[in-house]
Amino acid sequence: MNVLTTPIGKIGAFLDLIRPSFVQTGALCWRPGAAGPEVLLVRTLRRGVWIIPKGWPMKNKSLAEAAAIEAWEEAGVTGRIGTEPVGQFTYTKIKKSGLPVQCTPQIYLLEVTRIHDDYPEAKLRTRRWFALPDAVDAVQNPELKLLLASFPASERLDVVK
Repeated sequence: MNVLTTPIGKIGAFLDLIRPSFVQTGALCWRPGAAGPEVLLVRTLRRGVWIIPKGWPMKNKSLAEAAAIEAWEEAGVTGRIGTEPVGQFTYTKIKKSGLPVQCTPQIYLLEVTRIHDDYPEAKLRTRRWFALPDAVDAVQNPELKLLLASFPASERLDVVK
């Protein structure tokens, strides 16, 4: 199914024409695995699809810092966050009011160094580690699929602080 044939995809395409996307931030949480890098995905609250931790910019925080906070709140992980975005994707968010808005999270690599069992959204979300090919299959957003498929962890370690 093409993303533009889904109701959400059609709404998103229309919104692109009439107003710009809202900037968000997101963390592509990863760790070394036996067969290569693994990434951490979380389920969304409403639709239950796999996604990376993401959210709105935060006052007095850089987008990278906000991405690290989102990773803690949504997935219970901490680590070293990249200083520059490695990509972005666009999706349509249906706000609580029912209003659809286009969002474009700027994505930062977060090398996970600690996994916590007790974190703010532990009772609300499912988190799971995926091998990269499995993560590509698990996510629905085509742009996020491409970002995951091109994940070059070994080339990006120099941007992690």
